[in-house]
Amino acid sequence: MRLVLASASPARLSVLRAAGADPAVEVSDVDEDALLAAHPDADPARKVTLLAAAKAAAVADRLTGDGVVVGCDSMLLVDGELVGKPHDAETARRRWKAMAGRTGELLTGHAVLRLAGGAVVQEAEGHAGTGVRFAEPTDAELDAYLATGEPLEVAGAFTLDGLGGWFVEGIDGDPSNVIGISLPLLRRLLGAVGVSVVDLWTPRS
Repeated sequence: MRLVLASASPARLSVLRAAGADPAVEVSDVDEDALLAAHPDADPARKVTLLAAAKAAAVADRLTGDGVVVGCDSMLLVDGELVGKPHDAETARRRWKAMAGRTGELLTGHAVLRLAGGAVVQEAEGHAGTGVRFAEPTDAELDAYLATGEPLEVAGAFTLDGLGGWFVEGIDGDPSNVIGISLPLLRRLLGAVGVSVVDLWTPRS
């Protein structure tokens, strides 16, 4: 079974590879800001799911043959505000100052499309949410973290599986979801389109 990950995220790819799959990677060209602007009244979970579905659909349109496309999108919900990638150091600094010592919810939308002959024949979607308890980094620690560039291009300006893990006190829920793709949810969505995860495992040497 051909598996295609509609995401440029190395963290998502790493999770899938560690879990036995070896997906091809196809990056979508979805305009995330425009899509969110078109759905201003959608709740946070719906917004990330809409983004995931759009990414999966954009990639599926370019493919031929049989396979499964997985799209994901993650954002952090803090005090009712849904935030994505900060893109610059000052935005990341403001977000860290606001969330330090507090708890947020990392939301990841998932969309799974099954293809036959290049056409979508089955689809499933959903979202996962995981609570994240943030530490309070010192000013020197935060300066050093921002200088690495790591928090600038990740949802919520932090990682669990990288340098940002030093500043996470704990999580409540699925850890793989915080990294960007929920294995438990993905297994259920794959099952909904008739695919068993064991069929995606690659032989180990």
